Amino acid sequence: MKILVLNSGSSSIKYKIFQLNTLDKVYEGEKEEIKDHLSAIKQTVNELIEKGIIETFDDIKVVGHRVVHGGDFFKEPTLINEDVMQKIDKLSVLAPLHNPSNLAGIKAIKEHSPNTPQVAVFDTAFHQSIPDFASRYALPYNYYEDLGVKRYGFHGTSHHYVAKKAAKLLGKDLSELNLITAHLGNGASVCAIKEGKSVDTSMGFTPLEGLIMGTRCGDIDASLVLYIKERLNLTDDEVNNVLNKKSGLKGICGISDVREIEKLYAKGDKKAMLAFDMFIYKIIKYIGSYMMTLGRVDGVVLTGGIGEHSLLTKEHISKSLKMYNLKVMTVSTNEELEIAGLSKKLLNL
Repeated sequence: MKILVLNSGSSSIKYKIFQLNTLDKVYEGEKEEIKDHLSAIKQTVNELIEKGIIETFDDIKVVGHRVVHGGDFFKEPTLINEDVMQKIDKLSVLAPLHNPSNLAGIKAIKEHSPNTPQVAVFDTAFHQSIPDFASRYALPYNYYEDLGVKRYGFHGTSHHYVAKKAAKLLGKDLSELNLITAHLGNGASVCAIKEGKSVDTSMGFTPLEGLIMGTRCGDIDASLVLYIKERLNLTDDEVNNVLNKKSGLKGICGISDVREIEKLYAKGDKKAMLAFDMFIYKIIKYIGSYMMTLGRVDGVVLTGGIGEHSLLTKEHISKSLKMYNLKVMTVSTNEELEIAGLSKKLLNL
């Protein structure tokens, strides 16, 4: 028997299949430029049968889904039913680029195989333990009550996974440790973990807040958005596009890929050097603030495409933290494996 893990986007589906008893990866693939999710699922299943990965879809014991936004509804992995689907749909207003696509994948599996259990694992769930004083914005209180305005945080599945891996490396239980985890990729966030629980994270109401990212600006003065909009006569959609797709590293030096930026950095390119230095500075700034938040820090964990593979990034972060004698570890993230394990655990398989 096997576990299927789906990450459903608007025009693509990424998937991995794991052996149920061992959680070893059996196969992975991706469908791009899909017309609809049900057709993509049917195609995928047929291909898996043809390749001998499964005999029939009955070989799939459970399907685990990455769902970006769980709002205040979901604090744990959740067995999907009609009520859960309705809540995921309701939360689409908070994650319009992700939740509708995540839900489309869930509906496609349900239509294809109505009796196969499905589990939702939410990016925001791990951060539900963040206290109110750290998660609320200093805006009129009814904005939270009526509109759900608060700092939800993202990358929670990755932060939790690498924290558990780091605890094993340190030979301690996660509940005994205070860690700072940095998921550094095209999207990036830092998380403060106290005794195994998230107590703060850099992303906020949306994934735009926090660190400088590949194309996202991260923290900026809110009034600056109004200033730019007025001076350049931009629409709301145009402003949103600038902040999310034309800013960050790309906005500073024209390139969002840190690998390419590092090559230019080595050649002394001024814009590339500025972009990289700004990127590192913001990471260190967040790590420093979380050191104060946690009081005692047992280790700093780097993960994600940049965190795992950029030696220059690790070198700069480690150098900045050298005086504090902190252990800086690189741990490979595996959100799909985490989703598979949580799905198996939830169903006691």
